Amino acid sequence: MNKDVVEVQVRAVLPLEGSFAVFLGNEEKVFVIYIDEAVGTAISMFMRGVSKERPLTHDLVGHLLMAFGAKVERIIINNINGSVFHARLIISAENELHTSRKVIELDARPSDSIAMAVQQSAPIFVAKKVWDEVEDVSETLAQIEKRGLEAQQAAEAVKTEGGEEEDDELEELSDEDINTIAGISEDDTDDDEYDDGFGGDDDDEEGEEWKKSDG
Repeated sequence: MNKDVVEVQVRAVLPLEGSFAVFLGNEEKVFVIYIDEAVGTAISMFMRGVSKERPLTHDLVGHLLMAFGAKVERIIINNINGSVFHARLIISAENELHTSRKVIELDARPSDSIAMAVQQSAPIFVAKKVWDEVEDVSETLAQIEKRGLEAQQAAEAVKTEGGEEEDDELEELSDEDINTIAGISEDDTDDDEYDDGFGGDDDDEEGEEWKKSDG
């Protein structure tokens, strides 16, 4: 394993108000990137195996790669500039046009890269320099997961008692909900707009630091 990168998994994809929070990490550490709503929805659908009536943008890109005998080999979140993340999409191709396997490296937004990696079950890596810089939010994710489990258990209890049925899907978390769990005040939140197009000019932002609550 290359010591310059760390392999991570998508630990959670949580809907906010107009955006998504993607939690990436391993047993050692977890960090978060805020991405636009369209790509966040795509990642969530890929993770849950949701079928679609018609192919969406990332489905189309995946189909194009397949048509040319190519696939996503891996992605690397390779840089962070302030709160903005950058990534590289590594694609390999092997078909009748090439006598040998060809590897192509493309500059891409982390959100689009993650969506393609999840769609094609490709590994996700983070450059060590980025890994060392990002804030660890493992405790925050654990609290959010605990709250989600408690809500699910409460809904199941209501069904068992013959009450009104609740929707199986967890209720969408608002920015305020996440910030309350993470101990962030309203003044600390990032109100930047997000590009909702595939391969837009803007890279993806990490939310303001997820500070531990004093209480």
